[in-house]
This record gives sequence, C-alpha cells and structure tokens, in this order.
Amino acid sequence: MPELPEIVVLCGSTRFIDLFDKMMLKFTLEGKIVLSVGTHFQDDQGSVWEDEKPMLDELHKRKIDLADRVFVINKEGYIGSSTKSEIEYAIKNDKIIEYLEE
Repeated sequence: MPELPEIVVLCGSTRFIDLFDKMMLKFTLEGKIVLSVGTHFQDDQGSVWEDEKPMLDELHKRKIDLADRVFVINKEGYIGSSTKSEIEYAIKNDKIIEYLEE
C-alpha cells in the first residue's frame, strides 16, 4: 500500500496571504496535502468575520489536529495572538512545527 502524503497546515496572519499562496504551491508541488486558512477576506475596518472569529480559530485548530506538521508564516518575526494560540495548541498536541523565519 502506498505511503500517505504528509499533511501540512499553514498558520499565520492573513496580512501575508501572498506567502500563504506561495507556501501552498511549494508544499503541493512536493506532494503534500496543504490545509490553510478558510478565509482572508477583510474590509476597511479589519476582518468582516469578527463575530465568527472564535469559531474560525477553533476550526483552524481542528486542521492542526489533522496535520502532521504546522508551518508558521511569521514574516519579519510577526506572530499575532491567534497564531500564538495555534502554536501553543500544536505544541500541546506534539505536532512538528516549522517557521518561515527563525
């Protein structure tokens, strides 16, 4: 039976959505299954999903549950509160964590 592909979940601020797209392509071309943010749509006041943010954060943690590895998009060292929470969750659940920048 063939080996199943690795599942990678991308975490980070959607302000770096161009990097999400770049990393999604990179990992996909490496034969990995990539899980990413469900939405990155924003309006002038910030996220139009503020009321749904707690649910979206929990949904992303379920993606972490499915993943073999977490890849953190931390351009210029930036890690926001949601991403920090996701990293803590991944650590607690013994996930492999890799960062775009050290």
